[in-house]
Amino acid sequence: MIKGTFPIAKFRELETPFYYYDTKVLRDTLAAINKETGKYGNFRVHYAVKANANPKVLNIIRESGLGADCVSGGEVHAAINAGFPSEKIVYAGVGKTDKEINYSLDHDIFCFNVESVPELEVINELAAAKGKVAQVAFRINPNVGAHTHANITTGLAENKFGISMEDMDTVIEMAQSMNNVKFIGLHFHIGSQILDMGDFAALCNRVNELQEKLAKHQLICEHINVGGGLGIDYGHPNHLPIPNFADYFATYHKFLKLYPNQTLHFELGRAVVGQCGSLISKVTYVKQGTNKQFAILDAGMTDLIRPALYQAYHRIENITSDEPEETYDVVGPICESSDVFLKAVDLNKAHRGDLFALRSAGAYGEIMASQYNCRELPKGYISDELV
Repeated sequence: MIKGTFPIAKFRELETPFYYYDTKVLRDTLAAINKETGKYGNFRVHYAVKANANPKVLNIIRESGLGADCVSGGEVHAAINAGFPSEKIVYAGVGKTDKEINYSLDHDIFCFNVESVPELEVINELAAAKGKVAQVAFRINPNVGAHTHANITTGLAENKFGISMEDMDTVIEMAQSMNNVKFIGLHFHIGSQILDMGDFAALCNRVNELQEKLAKHQLICEHINVGGGLGIDYGHPNHLPIPNFADYFATYHKFLKLYPNQTLHFELGRAVVGQCGSLISKVTYVKQGTNKQFAILDAGMTDLIRPALYQAYHRIENITSDEPEETYDVVGPICESSDVFLKAVDLNKAHRGDLFALRSAGAYGEIMASQYNCRELPKGYISDELV
């Protein structure tokens, strides 16, 4: 088995389980994004903070020049603390509270991505109380399906997100009649872990239709935000650490008909941080079952919930053994039958104390960790601090 490169000696000094972020992979990924978007002068990328809000990771992303896409007041706070300029912060979410909206207004963020008429009314009211004008874009539900897990598709009419296409004109007219909001654009997001560029092309076609409809009323938006959704290769993190940004951005350049002076915004999360992170865990026991053997780790679904929640695959490597492979069910210690990382996987022979790396865990790993079973939250380290 070809394995990733890890500072094993340093890992031995740390308490497991923990997250490890390879900053070279992260910086190479950010450089690839900037290279591809640089081909198109009007493309802007906001990092989706919900994928990973580790402060050390956020600092590196901010240094690259990306903006921040937030879905809670806490994420806006994390972005501000990490030094993201307010004018590069966008804020979406179906249930923004007054406290979260007021905090964002106080920091003059670039835009609220509004998801309902009641939310628009509240933002206008709160902005008026502060004597401010809030910039808003409307998240339109384009009713475009995506080839991904049902739990992470967001662009269908049956999903809770966004404003229906049929209501778009009415909501824009409402905003234009209000004194304390300024309508600046449209926002879309159809889902996550999408690898079929045809899904993004379909979104482009739908956006084109809506733009043509607005143009008939002499209304041209300043900004179009198409969300994120680009997936990563969970099966081959060593061979394919950088997602296919070239085709992703080229798809929008080819199929989306932008009007003069329009800016196109993206909200990439998983594609930015997914491959740079690994969950490092120690083998507590090797248990011989009746028909199989188990590698029982000190990490569980509390540390990485994706396999239990989405039946998601994460490549697993025994990074401290070169012995011949044997077949294991890799499981955690949580008192739940769903606490299984991978079944019937061939790994180098495992012993108590071996270190396992669960790869491609930089997105929706550490950020989704919980203290179920009264467990401690895992710590996160970047490679820069383990030299």
